[in-house]
Amino acid sequence: MDAHGLPGDGEPVLDPLTGGASNEVYRVSYGERPVVLRRPPAHAAQERAATMLREARVLAALADTDVPHARLVGACEDPDVLGSAFYVMELVDGWSPVSAGRRGPSPFDEDPDARRELGLSVVDGIAALARVDWRAVGLEGFGRPQGFHDRQVPRWTAHLDKVRFREIPGLDDAAAWLSTHRPRAWTPGLLHGDYSFANVMFDRSRPGRLAAVVDWEMSTVGDPLLDLGWLLMRWPSEEGQRPRGSFDMDSMPTVPEVLERYASASGRPVDDIDYYLALAAFKNAAVLEAGYAAWVAGRADNPKMAAFGDMVLDMAALAGEVARHSTLAAA
Repeated sequence: MDAHGLPGDGEPVLDPLTGGASNEVYRVSYGERPVVLRRPPAHAAQERAATMLREARVLAALADTDVPHARLVGACEDPDVLGSAFYVMELVDGWSPVSAGRRGPSPFDEDPDARRELGLSVVDGIAALARVDWRAVGLEGFGRPQGFHDRQVPRWTAHLDKVRFREIPGLDDAAAWLSTHRPRAWTPGLLHGDYSFANVMFDRSRPGRLAAVVDWEMSTVGDPLLDLGWLLMRWPSEEGQRPRGSFDMDSMPTVPEVLERYASASGRPVDDIDYYLALAAFKNAAVLEAGYAAWVAGRADNPKMAAFGDMVLDMAALAGEVARHSTLAAA
């Protein structure tokens, strides 16, 4: 921290912050400027070291963009310092509607207009990310955009097959449909990979304004429209078939309004949104099933993973439902 010019002296004081299930996050008090430290858990320090440095690389690349984020202070790849690679970023004094809902009534519970602003703001966040010139900001080689869609179903099917221990209705239908409905044309860009209300923070001075996108561990260069599909997985719809979000989303913009907002702000067409929604739900089911399988087998100690079991079934059902009822023409 001294080497990166942070004001303060003495011993830094670390206080754990709650939130994610896969990494450790601490508030660091060091003089007049508190910052946030992010590192992998001790049991996964070595295999997650590269992920930490990838996250730090993304934050550094976003420095001069209009994507709301916590600015990178510095990164350390030397495991002798804290036992693993880690990075330090600025502290964003924001709030999360997901956490607010868990802790009791939210100021948005009685304010439909504010919830609408919240919804438009979160869409604007990924639209800004989709506009980033990833080559110009130094992310050449960060991902493999060529063949991105060709890899998705085989990759996540293989991921699932390694841990499969039960039937998951809907996934086979979704896999078959996704394989024949890939987008004919798309433009590579930077995507977050896990974009939802759980991974954003809002401004306390104006609670509906996005303050920062956080948790970049699944980011890559690929098709940014997958972020939109990921966001819409738990978005209220007139059909009512999507799993509910983790807080009151009544009075949010409608799905057509979200699509229009994203298309206008990002400059990307949204005609193939059924594909991206089905792919997002399919991928999410595969990712969560790995965690749930580890929990069932006694190889995981995070109690949050116990809830993954039902989430997987919900996501698989959504993926299958979209595949069965979509009017999107085959590629």
